[in-house]
Amino acid sequence: MIQLRDISKVYPMGKRELNALRGISLDIEKGELVAIMGASGSGKTTLLNLIGCLDAPTSGSYYLEDREVSRLRSGDLARIRGQKIGFIFQTFNLLSRLTALANVELGMTYAGGVDRKRAIEALAKVGLAERVNHRPVELSGGEQQRVAIARALVKNPSLFLADEPTGQLDSRSGAEIMSILTSLNSEQGITVLMVTHDTNIAHYCQRIINIIDGQIVSEEVV
Repeated sequence: MIQLRDISKVYPMGKRELNALRGISLDIEKGELVAIMGASGSGKTTLLNLIGCLDAPTSGSYYLEDREVSRLRSGDLARIRGQKIGFIFQTFNLLSRLTALANVELGMTYAGGVDRKRAIEALAKVGLAERVNHRPVELSGGEQQRVAIARALVKNPSLFLADEPTGQLDSRSGAEIMSILTSLNSEQGITVLMVTHDTNIAHYCQRIINIIDGQIVSEEVV
């Protein structure tokens, strides 16, 4: 599903350059559940952003479902993000004035239009059928992250990208989130690529990729 070939990312910093990624080559098969681990500044979030079409590589090639996306224009990249990729972030990124249902519906505006029935179904799949009309302030951190997952799920994406999805949650809530993600992966075949610093969370995945200084240094099959 994902093919990265000799991907590098360089950020200019005045007279210096920051080499965030250094010749990354990686394959992710359809239906995999993969964790990317590394210390702060290792390049793992940069890599996730490139895969999510939020940034472009300085050099190298990136193929998503056999289409080279590393050289596409911003409009084409936006369509891919809206139709194929569901994003889950550490900070939830919910609008506080909107209900859970409205937050999920908002995620549909970039994927062909709002469908309230589908939004309600997505919330039910993450265990929030009784909380659809609650605003974020009325929800726990784990429930807010479940809303964020429903917002990503409602687009019927083939790929989930999760950046520290349990980073602001207690261990129980984190385990609940991982149970949802593993179920979506196994039951619906959604490919999940997740950045985490938590070894316990990483071991929910089928494969763990370790990055140091912008390079893949090891892979572990769990």
